[in-house]
Amino acid sequence: MGAIIKPVKWTKRALKDLNKISIFNVKRMGKQKALAIAHNIIDASKILENTAYDFENIGSVDEAFDHLKLEYRKIFYKNYKITYRNGKTKIYITRVFDSHQNPNKNK
Repeated sequence: MGAIIKPVKWTKRALKDLNKISIFNVKRMGKQKALAIAHNIIDASKILENTAYDFENIGSVDEAFDHLKLEYRKIFYKNYKITYRNGKTKIYITRVFDSHQNPNKNK
């Protein structure tokens, strides 16, 4: 992995989303698998710190956040959508969504 341009910072809301996903996955596939998936989601977000990639363009614009002032982008790890935005000194992971779950449960 190359040098870090900006560090990734997980917001409280994104961590809450990740916790909800983990609880959902424990029920579906057990504690060990749920924990592994949570770690893999976090690891997937680290691509945004890699200088080999242009973090500003690696993901596509997340239309679900078009109503907000800032631009939000999304990347995917399997069926998990990771939404982020570019801050002045950090890249903020703002939401994580599991497409297996009802979208209204992740609000």
